[in-house]
Amino acid sequence: QVQLVESGGGLVQPGGSLRLSCAASGNIFRIRSMGWYRQAPGKQRELVATVSSGNITTYADSVKGRFTLSRDNAKNTVYLQMNSLKPEDTAVYYCNVDYWAFRDSVPRNYWGQGTQVTVSS
Repeated sequence: QVQLVESGGGLVQPGGSLRLSCAASGNIFRIRSMGWYRQAPGKQRELVATVSSGNITTYADSVKGRFTLSRDNAKNTVYLQMNSLKPEDTAVYYCNVDYWAFRDSVPRNYWGQGTQVTVSS
């Protein structure tokens, strides 16, 4: 009963920019945290940026100063503005939401299907 709609991935040259968006909908009472992870070829999935319900934002060291995560709580949506992109940013980017459904006693976690970001000249 929960959906994550991801958009904004694509092909960009080094130094370029992209903006990813992720909108959550469905049986959500309250979001605990929401953000983006990525997985490059041959590597493990890693955190990129997340924001908690307490408005605490966490970034991977590799993207600090280049990526900015913002949120629109009314729309249950997060945006990842990615600037100064590097080839090493190439990966599949996955949206993630940690939330309480209505009547839940424990929180739930849900992953989007992923969107490809390719940085290449």
